[in-house]
Amino acid sequence: MRSRYSAYAIQNVDYLIETNAAATRKFHDKKDILDWARQNQWMKLEILNHTENTVEFKAYYLDERLKMQVHHEKSRFVFDLGKWFYLDYQ
Repeated sequence: MRSRYSAYAIQNVDYLIETNAAATRKFHDKKDILDWARQNQWMKLEILNHTENTVEFKAYYLDERLKMQVHHEKSRFVFDLGKWFYLDYQ
């Protein structure tokens, strides 16, 4: 989760696409991800809870109007080919 947050912060969209589960990659648009990453200034990641395959977190960022926002999500991951991949959120 931390590496994906960092990828948003530095706008590494290729990494974000590559770390999505293979079955879900077709649902993620590279341009949309890059636009969202660029529109925001990523400030802080707070991990709230985790299990073997989930991470609940809050990502704090400044939006395009420099207003503080919080993205709260419980992400699900799958382990495949020796690596963890983002699947979806609950």
